[in-house]
Amino acid sequence: MMTRLTWICHGATAANRQARFPLDEPLETDAMSQAAAMASALPRADTVLVSPALRARQTAEALGLPSTVAPELSDCDYGHWAGRSITELHATDPDALAAWMTEPSAAPHGGESIESLHARVAAWMGLRRDEGGHTIAISHAPVIRAAIMVALQAPLSSFWLADIEPLALVRMTSNGSRWSLRFEAPGR
Repeated sequence: MMTRLTWICHGATAANRQARFPLDEPLETDAMSQAAAMASALPRADTVLVSPALRARQTAEALGLPSTVAPELSDCDYGHWAGRSITELHATDPDALAAWMTEPSAAPHGGESIESLHARVAAWMGLRRDEGGHTIAISHAPVIRAAIMVALQAPLSSFWLADIEPLALVRMTSNGSRWSLRFEAPGR
């Protein structure tokens, strides 16, 4: 049985534009209209699951997709870095920032490590691998990066090599034993 999973990254927020670790801020106005514009191109889904974050729920709403909140799709927990900019951390705590970005088990911010995030996403994907049908998951760039690592069975050292833009779509399929990335021609 084929399972399809379409990941959608939430729309842009002020935190994205300012290179800050996010709080629970809303989407920018432009992101709402951009999401609405792409809604008609989305394939039909059997299930739509969304992160509990406001920005993800607003993305689902702008896409016109009734959804169910799935806590497993939550963004990485940034601990006491939430709301702070990368520039600020680079200036005030460069060693901790460097450790977090190079050591997947490090969580110097008191939140979640990349290793823990990856384990959470891998477990969630494992539960969906053989369920069949099509699920749309609206989440966050780090969660989608972790999902790509799971699909490719890539080492966590490659986590930072995938750039996920706001409103990006990543498609995957599973034959019940493994996930594969799926690249489609426009209009399909």
